[in-house]
Amino acid sequence: MPQGRSVDWRNWAGNQSARPSRTVAPASAEQLGEVFRQAAEQGRTVKAVGSGHSFTSIASAGDGVLVRPDGLTAVRELDRAGGTVTVESGLPLWKLNRLLETAGLSLTNMGDIEVQTVAGATSTGTHGTGRDSGSLAAQIRAVEIVLADGTVQHCSPTENAELFQGARLGLGALGVVTALTFGVEPAFLLTAHERPMGFEEVLSAFEDLAAVNEHFEFYWFPHTDRCSVKRNNRSQGPAAPLPRFKSWLDDDFLSNTVWEGACRVGRRFPAAVPTIAQLASRAWSERTFTDTAYKVFTSPRKVRFIEMEYAVPRAAATTVLRELKALVERSDWRISFPVEVRVAPADDLWLSTANGRDSVYIAVHLYRGTAEQGYFTEVEKLMTAHQGRPHWGKLHTRDAAYLASVYPHFADFTALRDKVDPGRLFANDYLRRVLGD
Repeated sequence: MPQGRSVDWRNWAGNQSARPSRTVAPASAEQLGEVFRQAAEQGRTVKAVGSGHSFTSIASAGDGVLVRPDGLTAVRELDRAGGTVTVESGLPLWKLNRLLETAGLSLTNMGDIEVQTVAGATSTGTHGTGRDSGSLAAQIRAVEIVLADGTVQHCSPTENAELFQGARLGLGALGVVTALTFGVEPAFLLTAHERPMGFEEVLSAFEDLAAVNEHFEFYWFPHTDRCSVKRNNRSQGPAAPLPRFKSWLDDDFLSNTVWEGACRVGRRFPAAVPTIAQLASRAWSERTFTDTAYKVFTSPRKVRFIEMEYAVPRAAATTVLRELKALVERSDWRISFPVEVRVAPADDLWLSTANGRDSVYIAVHLYRGTAEQGYFTEVEKLMTAHQGRPHWGKLHTRDAAYLASVYPHFADFTALRDKVDPGRLFANDYLRRVLGD
């Protein structure tokens, strides 16, 4: 089994790090089980990491054993007739997307980046925006997971159903996922329509925009009244992708290279941020294009930042957004990053931020190295006043007591955790805070 000495681990944003006692890259579920047995004998904990795109310390191994996904990237089965694909946990989403494209298939919905591993994305509740379709975890049909005792368990709605309920979005607290089966469908095209709108114009039309469009989201630029609205809907074609130069100019050069420079200026000279925001909000012009679904859902994200995101009940969304705007306007903050707003239908995953209620996601960001100055703290107070649920992979300060009050199945999940990991082999500081010990 490939393994090595202790090496420093750091996440994508650079705000979380660890120095594990040992790093391993097992090539099978059976090898992983042996890692667990050895760690337990040594009194060590075990944590699996993906691509490091969580802003919390959910994947931090501390001084325990770090499991890397490099040896678990195989495609096990592609069942066109049954509409499923089974892949190992370390396969990156971008590779899965291209595999499915070649086979004429597609995931139903995605977030806006595709660099995460499939298990990392699903275990933290990664989501996009959708009127009818939910998170990546909601698209899971079966899970293979290695438990603390080293046994390899398979679960689905008809096999180990209780474990399936927890393991689809398990925070790494129940075991280490080694393979996932996703429901897939025939490949489809999306037509993207993006255009500027005023803040109150968007909020006044919010319910209509969310109801009429399959995938609706918008960005509000703090210190302005301007938003960029994105509407993605299925199309019969033909495909009409952005010209290569236009795609590079808008989605790479302007959205990454130029934006990085603007953020650096704003960090160095905070007083310039409102002017930068006014200019940036006008740089997002109207455009329409039609392309393969994952190419519309995702885009490159090279500017590094930290993020907090909360899911609030959909009925409270416009109230929360108006309160957020007022909060920014009466503060001394200088916020260079836009606020991102997305929607999701209710689902039945125990720890999903959309469990049991139609939800709206509101995400706030800070460019790396920018002083926080109370922005996240005050936004979190606003979100929790409306029974908000924090994204598991994004910054927040909530604890088990609060989370138990906003998740109807929180006790079911912790009881399952007690059953499958009574010795807390997979615990770390983050899980002790959010789940209790």
